[in-house]
Amino acid sequence: MQNQQRSLWPRRLVYLTIIAAVGGGLFIAFQPKPVSVDIVAVQKGPMQVTIDAEGQTRVKNVYVVSSPVSGRKLRIPAKIGDPVLAGKTILAAIEPSDPAFLDVRSHAEAEAAVKAAQAGRSLAKAELARIEAELEFARADLARADALVKRGTISKRALERNQLTVKTTEAAVSTARAGLRVREFELQSARARLIDPGSTASRSANCCVQVKAPVDGQVLHIIHKSESVVAAGAPLLEIGDPRNLEIVVDLLSSDAVQVTVGDTVLIEGWGGGNALNGKVRQIEPTGFTKVSALGIEEQRVNVLIDFDDAPESWQRLGHGFRVESRIVIWHQADVIKVPMSSLFREGDDWAVYYISGNIVNLRRIKVDHINGRWAEVTEGLNADDKLVAHPSDLIKTGVEVTARSK
Repeated sequence: MQNQQRSLWPRRLVYLTIIAAVGGGLFIAFQPKPVSVDIVAVQKGPMQVTIDAEGQTRVKNVYVVSSPVSGRKLRIPAKIGDPVLAGKTILAAIEPSDPAFLDVRSHAEAEAAVKAAQAGRSLAKAELARIEAELEFARADLARADALVKRGTISKRALERNQLTVKTTEAAVSTARAGLRVREFELQSARARLIDPGSTASRSANCCVQVKAPVDGQVLHIIHKSESVVAAGAPLLEIGDPRNLEIVVDLLSSDAVQVTVGDTVLIEGWGGGNALNGKVRQIEPTGFTKVSALGIEEQRVNVLIDFDDAPESWQRLGHGFRVESRIVIWHQADVIKVPMSSLFREGDDWAVYYISGNIVNLRRIKVDHINGRWAEVTEGLNADDKLVAHPSDLIKTGVEVTARSK
């Protein structure tokens, strides 16, 4: 019996060893492992808050050249970019426009007016001929009366009456001739109503009105290039000096109230290698409604920006170019700041997961200024403190973490 029990001990030892190994493995397997996380450090350095928006360059003083009269504008020979000189460069030439077409009724009325004018002229000619005949008779009668007065046959009063008749008849002749001229002008006016559009009679030489450049600069935009009929005051083209540029940015009214005149502006995305510098010159006092890409009506305000660099650095920009502007509304040279990726809300407060050793702890902090990447911390953290970036649901107070390998 004793020999049999002794023979069982080695087998029992093997079983116990296997059970201990399995149990140890299970214990180790079910032990919590450190969570791999991205670790970021609290930094101390400069920070700025900007309002970012797209802008557009434009010439400060754009002159819209309009037609001074109504007429047919000839084709504009100038091209966009051509230089112009004030009072010398001819931008456009305007001729009188052709008469309008007459409908059947208007044409018939115009022909009847011509016939009536011809009849009136004939009547005026006949009246003039009658009065001229009376004048001829009155002059002959005056000559006879003058001879009779010299012989004493008639009185001097009779002679004076004949003289009055001559003068009255001469005045009547002048009146009749003026009436004939009136009738001739009426005939010309009636015939002018029958002139057809495009006929040579409707056009005359040396009748163009020349439109000259009001200021020195370049042609920026041609509104009507081809020949066309224009009304008085119709815009023809725009001119200005492209060396005198500004940037206009339309901001939400809630953003515009945070901007002040003189704020520094970083101008990026304009196509050059380096960012340009600018300053806010004016915030327009009147807003306007603009519909966003999502169909939402927004109240916006134009902010005008001047370049702060030498013209040689931005001379490749022109009128209507797109730029990206970053208006600096706050700046400090030395602040405690944390990446936005480590921040989250804990109730009404801001919080982070602070790493002490390898253990995570929740810490509430106070934050002041925030931009797209950083947040200024005024209380709760020090420089070089380690934080968890992008904390997941696995991160809780007391959890052991390890840095994720890159």
